[in-house]
Amino acid sequence: MSTKYHAKFLALELTRRAEFGSPEMFARALSDAQVDLNPHQVDAALFAARSPISKGVLLADEVGLGKTIEAALLLAQRWAERRRKLLIIVPANLRKQWSLELRDKFHLPSIIVERQTMQIEQAKGNFNAFEQDKIVIVSYPFAAKSAAFIKHVHWDMVVIDEAHRLRNVYRKTAKNANIIKDAVAERFKVLLTATPLQNSLLELYGLVSIIDEFHFGSLEGFKQRYTPKGGGSAAALKERLQPISKRTLRADVRHFVRFTERKAVIQEFTPSDDEQELYERVSNYLQRPQLYGLPNQQRHLMTMVLRKLLASSTFAIANTLTAIAVRLEALIKKSKSTDEVPAELIEDVENFVETAEEWEDEESGSEETEQRERVLAPAEVVEARKELMQIEEFRDLALRIRSNSKGAALIIALQLGFKKAMEAQQGTGALQKKAIIFTESRRTQDYLLELLESDEAGFRGKVVLFNGSNSDPGSKAVYERWLKKNAGTDQISNSKTADIRAALVDHFRETAEIMLATEAAAEGINLQFCNLVVNYDLPWNPQRVEQRIGRCHRYGQKCDVVVVNFINQKNAADRRVYELLQSKFQLFQSVFGASDQVLGQVDPTGVSFEKHIHQIYQSCRTTKEIEEAFAKLERELEVEISEAKARAREDLMSNFDQSVVEKVKIGAQASLDSVTRKLWRLTRHMLESRATFDDEKHEFHLATPVIDEVQTPSGRYVFRRGVQDAGYVYRIGHPLALHVIDQALTATTPDAEVVFAVSTHASVLSALGPLVGKAGWLEVTRVANTFRDGQREEHLIVAAECDEGTAVEPEVAYQLFECSGRVTDNKVPTQRTATRQRLDAELAREKTRLETKLNHRTHKLLQEEMAKLEAWEEDQLAQVRAAFSDLQAKLKELNRTITLCSDMRESLELEEQKVRLRSSMDREEARVRGQLIDVEERKLNILKKRKGLLESESTSDVQFRIRWQAK
Repeated sequence: MSTKYHAKFLALELTRRAEFGSPEMFARALSDAQVDLNPHQVDAALFAARSPISKGVLLADEVGLGKTIEAALLLAQRWAERRRKLLIIVPANLRKQWSLELRDKFHLPSIIVERQTMQIEQAKGNFNAFEQDKIVIVSYPFAAKSAAFIKHVHWDMVVIDEAHRLRNVYRKTAKNANIIKDAVAERFKVLLTATPLQNSLLELYGLVSIIDEFHFGSLEGFKQRYTPKGGGSAAALKERLQPISKRTLRADVRHFVRFTERKAVIQEFTPSDDEQELYERVSNYLQRPQLYGLPNQQRHLMTMVLRKLLASSTFAIANTLTAIAVRLEALIKKSKSTDEVPAELIEDVENFVETAEEWEDEESGSEETEQRERVLAPAEVVEARKELMQIEEFRDLALRIRSNSKGAALIIALQLGFKKAMEAQQGTGALQKKAIIFTESRRTQDYLLELLESDEAGFRGKVVLFNGSNSDPGSKAVYERWLKKNAGTDQISNSKTADIRAALVDHFRETAEIMLATEAAAEGINLQFCNLVVNYDLPWNPQRVEQRIGRCHRYGQKCDVVVVNFINQKNAADRRVYELLQSKFQLFQSVFGASDQVLGQVDPTGVSFEKHIHQIYQSCRTTKEIEEAFAKLERELEVEISEAKARAREDLMSNFDQSVVEKVKIGAQASLDSVTRKLWRLTRHMLESRATFDDEKHEFHLATPVIDEVQTPSGRYVFRRGVQDAGYVYRIGHPLALHVIDQALTATTPDAEVVFAVSTHASVLSALGPLVGKAGWLEVTRVANTFRDGQREEHLIVAAECDEGTAVEPEVAYQLFECSGRVTDNKVPTQRTATRQRLDAELAREKTRLETKLNHRTHKLLQEEMAKLEAWEEDQLAQVRAAFSDLQAKLKELNRTITLCSDMRESLELEEQKVRLRSSMDREEARVRGQLIDVEERKLNILKKRKGLLESESTSDVQFRIRWQAK
């Protein structure tokens, strides 16, 4: 039996904000989550929340370790504190995935804001669609377009997923990255990326500058202090990154995270004579030094893409050859060539634009290339006509081929792949026959759909398409059924594009056996329920291969994943590409994530490797030449990978002291259990007359709705996680729980006498033993520390004393509320002055203890800020000193030259140079002194601002006072 005093005490405990960086801080968020958190995830969240003045963190766990969960935990904690201006910036294809993860695992509402949303909100009178009572999810491009709206909102937290996309923010040419950076500059940010360091240390500088502009100094100063060219120290850079970046490696978590393996299957095929003839003729054409059918500026990229289509299917190359022929005809008529890419090719190869940007980014630093136009000479027009005739011959040959040997091999490969995939599922529960087939061409996708639904293949009605548009009749029908099924639920978002993707994935999970996908499915969808990946077309870019396999082979996959690859027996180059991807990058036969250890070190984008392969295809004509070229590449890779593995052991981002220890798990679990137990006790008391409770199963049946049938319907409520179709999952964020807590907090609690049943308590509370048979006074006070930006910490102080005047330790008095109790009818005596004084003194002592603890923590945080600012100052001064050092070096060299000079005229000229140089040095010295003063002033201003953020106001209010007895 409990009392309304117990209820209020429990409600206060459930709603109070714990101190920064403590496991209790996330107790409410954890209790609401429908996900089993790993210690490293809780540890990362605690790292991000350790300081009230932090401007953000970079969470850089290796691939697949749950960075999304870490960020979601932080979002849930903010939500529980009713700080609900929350923004997530993600790649467009990850918007729906984030929305579903937040809803399904953390019960957090979200809205995807895009152009249509803006129009709907503005029609409602909401000028700024980013002002929402839900978590806002937006794509990178739309965030850049809507920067003014984003900047206007006072965000409590901004999450930036796949943050490496902003890695070039330090460049002026990275316009969108800088626009986004400026829009969220003053907000707390969490950047998520598995590859924070790819091509250059300057990218790391860029990412950190998004979080805090004053963490590092100027770009030039950073180069001087930390890059190898500037003689920088890696150890110093690691130390600078410690307060702002956290990275967990797979090696850190293997004892509590199970990783499955990959099993490779090779399906060989032999092309027909016509197919081989087409391949050789088009291949020879692409090797010509001059081609009019391809844009000059993108010749290398275009030839690479055409070779991939040639290897994909005759249907794909036929369509592209037709488009090239049309382009050539137009060129001949105008006698002008342009760098425009045929629209048909961009439509067929969905990742063409992205690939073009990657190639351009690597070569020219993302700078745009202008479209050029040149007039053809008469002789060139003649050559273009000849080329057109040949293109038409290639196209006609491709159109005559109606059956592809590779397609026939797919049927065989699926039979073998399904067999091995089902074998891998043994012992994991229900067996599922699921496969995802990747192709790089929409035309090939259409061909394969027809092939798989033929009587010979036997998959009619069991195939679902997935591509960039998802506009085919089958996808539309799936979407319409999905809309009807989920009508009136929060499954449906305001983004049709995201919803169609979700509908297709659901259909694949529940109904279809095969998902036939283009590159559009290589990012942003989770297919852990599928363990067969078929690379019908194998990308030359190892990162793209890894992304494909990663849809299925990821955290949460319960069994080994089978990966099927096709090899053309008549193509030596194709075979060698596969061998390199397998043996060097370990893409197809490895424990989950093993390839990433090499891939991320050697070629983070995969573009360099792709270009190496393209060069071999373009330059080699005989089998011998191909073998020699690949052997040379393999030797180069051997050295590079060996060095990469050595770097991995001393990787800049891999040597932080992670402290992923069992105490984190124990602390978080203890907090979680405490919240659940308190919520159960509170609910049992508050709904005692309206529900029947089962203490063993931790569930109850609500007889009638409390608020209304929608928010708090009658029926079965369960505490257990993972219970499907067994009732409503009861949690601290549920409307019924929120109502129960609110009712307990607002209940009137006048002075009364409460008898606590200590002797009959179910478990032994030894500290309470000496209180049995005694009585006294007790009061509960809430003490709050509110910081400048509105962040808050709260503590409950239980001050008590016995009638004989001896104090009861607050921790002991706290335990009284663990025992059941009852309110007596006895008249409560007036509290004596001496008792009042003793309770006040006890409260003062506890407040002093809390203040001392807060001051100690504040002092430590300020010391850290001072250290950061000292380092920032050194970064700033490094550039200044470097400029002065250059002048000193020039003066020294000039003096040496003057000493060795024997010609009077030349010597006088050198002396004049020396005078001018000294004058420059004087001016530079004056400028340096000015900059030193400026840096000191800026440093002082920053310190004052951050010191001010740490200042807090302490308030206290008595919640209730009782006369207690322990029996």
